[in-house]
Amino acid sequence: MSNEEEKLEQTEVQTEVDAAENSNETLDETHEEFEDVAREKGERKQRSRRRKIETTEEKPVSEWQERVVQIRRVTKVVKGGKKLSFRAVVIVGNQKGQVGVGCAKAAEVIIAIQKAIADGRKNLITVPIFKTTIPHPITGESGAGAVMLRPAAQGTGIIAGGAVRYVLELAGIENILSKSLGSKSPLNAAYATLDALQKLAPFSDVAKKRGLTVAELLN
Repeated sequence: MSNEEEKLEQTEVQTEVDAAENSNETLDETHEEFEDVAREKGERKQRSRRRKIETTEEKPVSEWQERVVQIRRVTKVVKGGKKLSFRAVVIVGNQKGQVGVGCAKAAEVIIAIQKAIADGRKNLITVPIFKTTIPHPITGESGAGAVMLRPAAQGTGIIAGGAVRYVLELAGIENILSKSLGSKSPLNAAYATLDALQKLAPFSDVAKKRGLTVAELLN
């Protein structure tokens, strides 16, 4: 083999080595780029998770619950025609012995419900609960409606329907017997139930009036 042929072979080998090195460098660069992109995606995911956690932590959970009993369209005769509006009846309670009934009117349904919730929170009453039921039988009245309430044993549940059931549930009573008498209006039934719960007397007050202890009174 001549010297010229040897030189040609050496130059060809050198070019192949240079090409391989260049390809390795480009592969390393692309690998680094992919790693950078993956890091950025991971950081974005962590940021989004942190934001979600922060937003969930910022929202406080309210203990108050609302139940919409009735929404009716009502009319009021005024000079020049009739004025249409909506009336909402809402029960508000925390299931810990506090409950209220709200009633309000407005030109829109949502506004009427909001006003009724505010009215219900203004008129809250405290219910004396004895072992998940009421202390003694009671009857409440409102207008032409009346509601009769009786204590019940553990496991009975709430034997009631309509507005009466909503009032008893949000008051925190778990076992009770009830009967709605007279008017079938949900508003009258709710107010009659509220009147009955407001008339309840706890055992401590009765025992104090009789000069006894609560254990002696129950025995």
